Amino acid sequence: MNREQAHDILMKYMKGENYITHSYAVEAIMKGLAKRLAPEQVEYWGIVGLLHDLDEEQCDWEHDMSVHGPTSVEILKKEGIDDPVLFDAIKAHNPKCGMKAKTNLQYAVLAADPMSGFIKAVAQIYPDKKIASVKHKSVLKRFNEARFAKGANRDYMEMIEFTGLSLDDLIDIALEEMGAIADVLGL
Repeated sequence: MNREQAHDILMKYMKGENYITHSYAVEAIMKGLAKRLAPEQVEYWGIVGLLHDLDEEQCDWEHDMSVHGPTSVEILKKEGIDDPVLFDAIKAHNPKCGMKAKTNLQYAVLAADPMSGFIKAVAQIYPDKKIASVKHKSVLKRFNEARFAKGANRDYMEMIEFTGLSLDDLIDIALEEMGAIADVLGL
């Protein structure tokens, strides 16, 4: 599956603008992480990021988090996709579905998902609400404030360390890659 096919599937199943821009943000971060961890798989890692929340509007994850991830896999199978690596990465981004991250790809999507929302939350507190205004130091300061963006799982973000990268690396990559598509993200 190439990026265009993945995007077509995303648009078929996802309608909410916030979900779509979140998918683009995670795709961008995943591509940035791949440049460091799997340079020959940048597009593939981006596809994982793009599709990680495919089932967001297709299942009742708010009442049962265990269905979030496996439902995406079922959708992809219905679309004729047979890619166990992709399926496992999508499931691993939500440990509550029973899949624990074991590979760099899985740890990357687990960490990139909450980091994208966290960076957006930091940008939102700036007067211009632009990611270009956000500095690494500000992200780190807010990271240590438990009440700030409390829905962004810090433990998952710190899992990036299992790849050999640091939280600082993840922050820098997220700022750079999300900044590069700031217009698309509305930031």
